[in-house]
Amino acid sequence: MSTESNTPIRVNEFLNYLKNIKGRSPNTVKGYKSNLNLLFKYLVSLKENTPGTDIENVCIRNVDDTFIKNITLMDLYNFLSYVDEVRKNGSYSRARLVAAIKSFFLFLHSKLKIIDENIALELEFPKIEKRLPVYLTLDQAKAVLNSMDKTKRYYYRDYCIFTLFLNCGMRLSELCGIKISDIRGDLLTIIGKGNKQRTVYLNSECLKSIHDYLNVRGRGNTPEEDKYLFLSRIDKRISNRGVEKLVKKHIENAGFTDKKYTPHKLRHSAATILYKYGNADIRSLQAILGHESIATTELYTHVDDETLRNVIKSNPLSNG
Repeated sequence: MSTESNTPIRVNEFLNYLKNIKGRSPNTVKGYKSNLNLLFKYLVSLKENTPGTDIENVCIRNVDDTFIKNITLMDLYNFLSYVDEVRKNGSYSRARLVAAIKSFFLFLHSKLKIIDENIALELEFPKIEKRLPVYLTLDQAKAVLNSMDKTKRYYYRDYCIFTLFLNCGMRLSELCGIKISDIRGDLLTIIGKGNKQRTVYLNSECLKSIHDYLNVRGRGNTPEEDKYLFLSRIDKRISNRGVEKLVKKHIENAGFTDKKYTPHKLRHSAATILYKYGNADIRSLQAILGHESIATTELYTHVDDETLRNVIKSNPLSNG
């Protein structure tokens, strides 16, 4: 059963609204779809009293307005308990579920007007413990770049990918979506979250790595694929998964295996390095990263242990 056919009609209408009216990105729409389908699979399995059934195989395409109208706030709380206790979802994952549920029920209430009361208004977000982002230090970032083997076939592509991640702090989807035509001199146009466009300035190292890569880059296997900057081994636009795998490989090859480093961690790294060494104030950092809220940017302005140690050492009283 395809996921497209096994989705309630009201969920599909909501997803179309997000995509076509709100302009949400494909990744955002995909996330909402996955979260809401999981909710309805859980609720249908309860109604049918089939707790032993693999929830992924539960049919939800026949969920109608009557079913939706009978959902209670306690049903939603029970669902969150289920994903916490059974699926072992962390607080960040549960917060995304709550956000999806709240948006969906607001759509049902205010747009479609098929429910008289928005029960999700009372649904609280889980408490999220603040945690410092995982990132590469400046020395570690340099070590990864220097560890890449120039004799390898895809050296220039991979080096360029790391250079753009570490200098520009872009998202994974943004990097994979770069077209050659998006580069004009030292300006790169990026299509970010919600299809919002922003301009990133390319420094000399970025420009050199792009130039070196284009000199050895092959052609895409179709005119459409050839528009994209980064190509895969089969000359198609490189996929998110492909970039994730090469990032993991090169970081492990550099000897950094103590933490899980992902493309998003490279974004953390770029933001931290820009803030610490690039004299970037928080507003500039917000613009570079493409954050709507400055509160999100503040996550990257953490102070590391070495900085704290130096602050204490610089106290005039430290010498007695």
